[in-house]
Amino acid sequence: MPVVKLLPAAFCGLIASATAGATSPAPAPTGSPVQMAEMLAKAAPAADKHVLQLAARAMRCALRRPELGVDPGKLSVIDYSRPSTEPRMWIFDLTRQRLLFEEWVAHGRNSGDNRTQHFSNKDGSFMSSLGAFTAKETYMGGNGYSLRLEGLEPGFNDHARDRAIVIHGAPYVNPAVARLQGRLGRSLGCPAVRLSVARPLIDSLRGGTMVFAYYPDKDWLARSRLLEPDCGGMS
Repeated sequence: MPVVKLLPAAFCGLIASATAGATSPAPAPTGSPVQMAEMLAKAAPAADKHVLQLAARAMRCALRRPELGVDPGKLSVIDYSRPSTEPRMWIFDLTRQRLLFEEWVAHGRNSGDNRTQHFSNKDGSFMSSLGAFTAKETYMGGNGYSLRLEGLEPGFNDHARDRAIVIHGAPYVNPAVARLQGRLGRSLGCPAVRLSVARPLIDSLRGGTMVFAYYPDKDWLARSRLLEPDCGGMS
């Protein structure tokens, strides 16, 4: 559901420290992921603090790599460990100190029923992908107004563009129907959202927002470069 909830003013200081000098070379952010997650949790109390902390860590790392094109002013988090019948997508406007959206989001038809359990980076798998993405350009396609995603995690989501994994609106993302049938409708792997919010939600993300898709997958958590303590070997 669209929301406009203020983030604590102190959060701006953490983001500023994380983005200072984000052009070459980028210094290490001073605001810790734990602090950032605490601030985010105040604006989105339904979100899991641990997931927010991982998202903050990944963003902190990505901002040290300007070539990834991540916008320091926005962050989106999808928690695929939650059932599809619950809102599990949050979009934060960090610059204006607001939580913009708390929304339902679909997963791929081969990723699970109500709960998401399986993930893939392969074309034709009809599964969702894990990890951090950069939200790129919009276009009009078979699902209407859509937003291309660029996967930032080799081996986990870096085939997203080739797979046409995009954010788009879909009639099967209907919470009322989900309550009756026990789950949302499912996509071919895209994080689809409600038709009624698709355009403003997409517009809030386009142009570089990090979209962080979480699930407690041991392989991804162990091998994600953006979640490594040294940020993938960066000094």
